[in-house]
Amino acid sequence: MKAYVFPGQGSQFPGMAQELFNSSASAKAMLEQANDILGFRITDIMFSGSEEDLKQTRVTQPAIFLHSVVLASCLGDSFQPNMVAGHSLGEFSALVANKALAFEDALRLVYARAMAMQKACEQNPSTMAAILGLEDDVVERICSETEGVVVAANYNCPGQLVISGENAAIGAACAALTAAGAKRALKLQVGGAFHSPLMEPARVELEAAIQATHFATPICPVYQNVTASAVSDPEQIKLNLVKQLTAPVRWTQTMQQMIADGCTEVIEVGPGKVLQGLFKKVSRDLPTLSAELPTPANP
Repeated sequence: MKAYVFPGQGSQFPGMAQELFNSSASAKAMLEQANDILGFRITDIMFSGSEEDLKQTRVTQPAIFLHSVVLASCLGDSFQPNMVAGHSLGEFSALVANKALAFEDALRLVYARAMAMQKACEQNPSTMAAILGLEDDVVERICSETEGVVVAANYNCPGQLVISGENAAIGAACAALTAAGAKRALKLQVGGAFHSPLMEPARVELEAAIQATHFATPICPVYQNVTASAVSDPEQIKLNLVKQLTAPVRWTQTMQQMIADGCTEVIEVGPGKVLQGLFKKVSRDLPTLSAELPTPANP
């Protein structure tokens, strides 16, 4: 069974999606449509912008989404998913790929999400930190014992958990986690505390936009971040997307569940190879690869 997975924030790079734009007429049309929908030429930033330019949340999220969904659309008949999943932002890409969401609607939601998250970050100075080499329950316990807002946010793979919260609370938790034996407690260069209670203003804003958007029954289940289980009901998909902003990304559990449900091959669709590396931490024997344009490429 083929699992197609879609990356989230952090996989961006200068020049992303340019090869797709240059080699496929349909990809070019989709990217130009995206420029029109967004009201600015995001492709100029994707193709020619610096790493700093691409780090802005309002740019990063739609850029990664576009690279992923445009690539998926170019795969043609070779795209035969039995299951899909996306890491955080990547969940929107997965929902376009499995036909639950229209491309245009998803792009508008992704941009609304990015703007709402950026606004929430500005309201509450906050950050995230990667904790390596500790059991999840140890990280969870120390977060719960730390004063202020700090929570487990991204369960990326066994032994790698990202925490999220207020600046002071993150600092205190990192010190306590290091003392408890963490190999590393590394603050991340991010704009704020994603997947934490500090994203509540963004959650409220996005909920209205999601509820106003049509979701169809997907062609295959999506393994959502909030539940780490297969979901096909459009209303449940909506609810989980809303919860995702303030709830942790259960990616470790998602990978384990996909494998338990019969996944035999993982194809990462989008920029980078981050998710392939995470799957290898769960199962060394599972074949993983990057999606590529068919050869010869679409004219």
